[in-house]
This record gives sequence, structure tokens and C-alpha cells, in this order.
Amino acid sequence: MSLNAILSQGRTHWGTSVGSKKRLLEQISVFVADDNSQFSADDLFNELLARERLGSTGIGHGVAIPHCRSQQCTAITGILLKLAEPIDFEAIDDQPVDLVFALIVPAEAHDEHIKVLASLANVFNDDGFRQQLRNAGSDEALYTTAVTRAP
Repeated sequence: MSLNAILSQGRTHWGTSVGSKKRLLEQISVFVADDNSQFSADDLFNELLARERLGSTGIGHGVAIPHCRSQQCTAITGILLKLAEPIDFEAIDDQPVDLVFALIVPAEAHDEHIKVLASLANVFNDDGFRQQLRNAGSDEALYTTAVTRAP
């Protein structure tokens, strides 16, 4: 899976400031809805929040992959954020999160959802890739790094 298939420059944000996991999920919802009018920010926020209540999507090494299936979604949609300051995300390694890749998939895409999540977890397991994202410095550089340097 290549990130450029599910990510756009309009859904790539460097230096996002949020103070909590809940505010992060809210901000993700707004960014996605602003980029694609098929989404309602309020509905998407509730879907992401409901999934997160089942268990943290913080995968370790400062990375979280919040995700949900949504009736609003017609194609797999990704959003990448580098947070200005790490936040507590109840990650499996108890480390704060500063890299976030949110994933929204069509409601009926069960198998594809699992495959893309596994692929993302594998991509973000690469130390060098994570460091390149952290050093990007701008929305454009973050997007370029993600789509051209993903392992």
C-alpha cells in the first residue's frame, strides 16, 4: 500500500496544536470535512471517538493510528498530522504521541480496513521514517516525506 493512494496534501498538517486525545480527534474530523465535503465533522468525530473508546489506537514510538469505518466514506481516506507537542494517548508503550495517521474507511470495507491498518503499522514501525516525518518542518515537506519515503 502506498500512502499517496489514501493521503492528500490537503489532509497533511505539520505543527497541529491540541491538548488532548479528544481535541485531536475533533481536529482530525474538521480537517477531513474541510478537505472533503462528503464528511460531516460532527459525525466523523463521533465515529472516531466511539472506536477510540474500545481501546487506544496508540501503537507505540510516539505514533497513533485512530481509525473508523464510516457510512459517509466512499473511498479509504487518510490524514497525517505531526503535532506541535506530544500528547498522552494511552499508547501501548505509555509514550506520548506526536505522529498521527488517521484512517477512515467505507463501512462495508472490513477486510480492506484490516489490511490497510496492518500496512500502516508496518510503515510507522520504521525508526528512520518516523524521524524523517518529525524533521519535515512544514505541511508540504511532511506530505512529500510521507508519500516518497514510506518504507
